[in-house]
Amino acid sequence: MRELVETARRWVAEGRAGFLARPVTEQGFGPRDPAGALLVDARGECVGNLYRGVFDAELVAEAGSMGAGETARVCEVAVGAGEAVEARLTCGGQAEVLIQPLGAVPAEWWDLLEQGVGVALVTRLNEAADQAVSHVVRAVDAPRDDAGRRAGELLGTRRPGRDALYGEAGLVLVEAYPSAPYVVIGGGGELAGVIARQAELLGWGAELVETAADAEKVLTDHRDAACLVLLSHDPDFDVPTISRALALEVPYVGALGSRRTTARRREGLLAARVSEPRLARVHGPIGLDLGARTPAETALAICAEILGVLGGRETRGLRDSDGPLRG
Repeated sequence: MRELVETARRWVAEGRAGFLARPVTEQGFGPRDPAGALLVDARGECVGNLYRGVFDAELVAEAGSMGAGETARVCEVAVGAGEAVEARLTCGGQAEVLIQPLGAVPAEWWDLLEQGVGVALVTRLNEAADQAVSHVVRAVDAPRDDAGRRAGELLGTRRPGRDALYGEAGLVLVEAYPSAPYVVIGGGGELAGVIARQAELLGWGAELVETAADAEKVLTDHRDAACLVLLSHDPDFDVPTISRALALEVPYVGALGSRRTTARRREGLLAARVSEPRLARVHGPIGLDLGARTPAETALAICAEILGVLGGRETRGLRDSDGPLRG
């Protein structure tokens, strides 16, 4: 969705008749982009990616047939197994796709997406009347209803997601686009560069810092998305940096090192008056217990643990094992 911001704003400024299409419900299709969405205009231009373009022509036709007073249309689309192979989809499936004129989508939505902040769009549908009303929910907003609470839950996973809620008032679509994780790598070396490349592959941000002061600034600037990966073994760097990350309550704090180094850090943090509950948030030794040996494997184990922690998944990290740290 974020990649559509520039086009959506340009079309609105040009007064072009544009429409935003995205799934409400889905079955099948196999692995797919949870943030998949499509912009279409009355001339048939399509921008974005939804089911590898297999339904683009159908969605263009649906958008072109919408009346001037319609603010929403839900259409059903389906693809069989043979068509899925031809379209390079993992498997066939069916979906209900919501199409809205860009004028019915709050301008604030595009503004906040462009800024990269965590934000959700809540759309209340009246399918019988072909109407919808959308409003924006930010990650920092207190929930006002079930839709707001669900938006907060989805944003809390740090991964894009959608959910359809059904109630007495009808169908409500909740679309969440959290700010991407921002990996703050404390310390240099080969592993730091490999972790940064792994983060980039996942669509995350990454930044290397080499002093406690620099780390504090970056952690503060990216507080809601920061994931600290500390590679340093310098007490003057790692103790204040971990302390600050815990005080800021950044989503993930991890530190590389042997069990002896981890114990030493713990003593230093206790001496710095870091409480036991906060210490329990530190993942050290860092990474999932994958038997990693090489820098690339270690970077994978670290980023996999970050992904699991942000998603609230039960994972087995090295800190929870008593075996050797290297496979």
